[in-house]
Amino acid sequence: MRRSILAGLVGLGLLAGAAAAEAQAQGVERVTLQLKWVTQAQFAGYYVAQARGMYRAANLDVRINAGGPDIAPPQVMAGGRADVVVEWMPAALASRERGVPLVNIAQPFKQSGLMLTCRAETGIRTPADLRGRTLGVWFSGNEYPFLAWMARLNLPTNGTPQGVRVLRQGFNVDPLLQRQADCVSTMTYNEYWQVIDGGFRPDQLTVFRYADQGVATLEDGLYVLENRLSDAAFVARMGRFVRASMQGWDWARQNPDAAAAIVLDNDASGAQTEAHQRRMMAEIAKLLDTTGGGRLDPADYERTVQTLLSSGGESPVITRAPTGAWTHAVVDAAR
Repeated sequence: MRRSILAGLVGLGLLAGAAAAEAQAQGVERVTLQLKWVTQAQFAGYYVAQARGMYRAANLDVRINAGGPDIAPPQVMAGGRADVVVEWMPAALASRERGVPLVNIAQPFKQSGLMLTCRAETGIRTPADLRGRTLGVWFSGNEYPFLAWMARLNLPTNGTPQGVRVLRQGFNVDPLLQRQADCVSTMTYNEYWQVIDGGFRPDQLTVFRYADQGVATLEDGLYVLENRLSDAAFVARMGRFVRASMQGWDWARQNPDAAAAIVLDNDASGAQTEAHQRRMMAEIAKLLDTTGGGRLDPADYERTVQTLLSSGGESPVITRAPTGAWTHAVVDAAR
């Protein structure tokens, strides 16, 4: 009888409201997650956990809000519009020093996917060849690893012949395709393949992975506001959220094509393609660590901090080593 009633509600388009009422009656807790970017396989683990009932099994009703070029997760958090955000650690630490006390509670991504991709025809072969070149750089918090790298190379970013000219790159690779820049920022799982799809062969490109240059920083961690961690109930809720999310990531890693299909089901824009999302998910799987339940490796954190402190310049990413910027309390609660 219950199934027939639910089937009728589906037919009337009323199931969502019935489910919400049932969730409230059962004490299901709401969690709002703010993503760093638009719906794509970069966030597949969260969509999988939602679609396959992992959040529901953890007694959670998770609302996933897509990001975009005009959405900064720290600002969303500061405005009280999310419980937890996906953010890169450089941006999170910079926000913390500037008064938005974000704390890393879990780190699904172990490896960095950030690269600088250059046209080989320019003669760029080594980092030393970047001097005097025009480089496309993402901003809005994504520029920090680049600034740290340039500081290590002793290359000013003010456009002088002794340094590099920085082109504020949109979230595409047009400056490279249109030869307005010698190099552009790319991710292993996204923009690099846009360059390939744009007509370049791999042998026509010189690629510098930030990890290979010793300036890799942690990406796509989960962050909450520090003051909320004093609430034991919130920590327990985040523990269930992290556990279910890591289950979603592990399933996505093992089932990349199916995970890509779930992402496409959640793409309200209709801009993503199956081929691109499958390729992206396969590359994302290489960056994940699903064995530790999302537990941040303190050595990875320290490497990120030291990279940022070495950035120097007139506008350093951070001016001092942070304190209290990460915790294992939530991951421990998840266990």
